[in-house]
Amino acid sequence: MKFLELKAKRSYRFIVFKIEETSYQVVVEKLGQPNEKYDDLVVSLPSSECRYAVFDLDFTTDENCQKSKIVFIAWGPGFIRVRSKMVYASSEDRFRKELDGVQVELQATDLSEMSYDIVKERAIS
Repeated sequence: MKFLELKAKRSYRFIVFKIEETSYQVVVEKLGQPNEKYDDLVVSLPSSECRYAVFDLDFTTDENCQKSKIVFIAWGPGFIRVRSKMVYASSEDRFRKELDGVQVELQATDLSEMSYDIVKERAIS
């Protein structure tokens, strides 16, 4: 699984997952290369469809310690089809449990709810 490569080998900076409409299987939609940034993940999320994403966040604490945490994001823009939101919401818990090693979780319906500062703040606390 690509998530294990992100977690153990740091082969990817982020992974965007989508649910196939016909099979209802969660599949990898995009792999972010190790040199990509959080903004690259943000622009990878469609403005009118739900997605799941994981991001390998490197940050420096107030005590000047380098840390890394894996962040899970459930992305669901507020103005999408109800059916699509329901499919993602009903699959989220089961899928999230498969991602052993996620340390921070975030749900966002708008980009302002998942700014880098908000994600970093969640990671530090």
